[in-house]
Amino acid sequence: MDFAFTDEQEMIRESAEGLLADVCDCAAVRAAMVSQAGYDTNLWQRLCSEMYWPAIHIPEAYGGLGLGYVELAILLEQMGRRLLCSPFFATACLATPALLLAGSDAQKQRWLPAIAEGRVRATLAWGSGGGWSQDGISVAAKAEGEGYVLDGEYAQVIDGHSADLLVVAAWTAQGVNLFLVEADQVGLARQWQPTLDQTRRLGRIRLDRVYVGPEAVLDASWALLQQVLRLACICLAAEQVGGAQQALDLSVAYLQERQQFGRPLASFQALKHRAADMMLQVECARSASYYAACVAQEALDPAGDPKVASELPLAASLAKAQCSQAYFHCAAESIQLHGGVGFTWEYDPHLYFKRARASESYLGAPAWHLQQIANLVIREQA
Repeated sequence: MDFAFTDEQEMIRESAEGLLADVCDCAAVRAAMVSQAGYDTNLWQRLCSEMYWPAIHIPEAYGGLGLGYVELAILLEQMGRRLLCSPFFATACLATPALLLAGSDAQKQRWLPAIAEGRVRATLAWGSGGGWSQDGISVAAKAEGEGYVLDGEYAQVIDGHSADLLVVAAWTAQGVNLFLVEADQVGLARQWQPTLDQTRRLGRIRLDRVYVGPEAVLDASWALLQQVLRLACICLAAEQVGGAQQALDLSVAYLQERQQFGRPLASFQALKHRAADMMLQVECARSASYYAACVAQEALDPAGDPKVASELPLAASLAKAQCSQAYFHCAAESIQLHGGVGFTWEYDPHLYFKRARASESYLGAPAWHLQQIANLVIREQA
């Protein structure tokens, strides 16, 4: 497997890095995270209409660019590095894979072009109240006429309070399935929830006898939803790599600037060792992230290598565990290396620390994913 970027991928990385450095600095992040929407709507429209980022891994047949998960990971790493406040993760990494894997051609034709153009923001509501398993699905779908009636509630839905389209997981008589619920649906109530990480909004979703017709029913199962969540883990891992890299960069810049005993802090051997440990964590996380992205690309390609594709559960859990640990380590070390100012509002390390803690628990904590890896290895050896 070749880990070197192609010329096209390097161009995507450079353009994303350059744009976000210009439009998503510290001041922009702080302004966006306290705004009513939780993000800069003008910037979001620019990312959609000029950069076509939501379209990057949508097939060309549905108005997308037809690229893969490596290109998506490249974008997410740069977004994580700048703490971009936007509905991109919920739309491109949660809802879009669910539509691609479970949607009919008619459903894809209706929704994917609108997502690619930025006209529709979407998310996935599936819950975590009972752990990161099907026990966390708390909405019931009862057949009524040609459609279903949905009842239940989800908390911790990324951008759930503002999305135009919700992909909702629910229990039916046949098992778990996914349903498309539009924001203006009768019986749908949504509320923003204040959380530790202000750079990413979470919403509480309440469905009170929400009726959906047959055109809103996807062809899904718990196994397919697991596939969607594994792909989301890979996306989140790429974002965490970017955050860990920026925490390292902020720390090194501060150590080079801050003077103590007449010389820069960066000249002290003990602090060099701590920065080197951070760099090692970042590089290991980056390797795990891009390996998982390559596996995801093979798994979703009909002509992909089946042997590589079968490694998706292992690669996703490995990437999520490694990148979560690396991000939190680097964010915590960044605060320590900044000294007394590390957690003050004026400096940025606390923003990365909060994002690191929030993303560490979302989609399963490292300990949970390490247990999944152990189970997979035991099952393979049995």
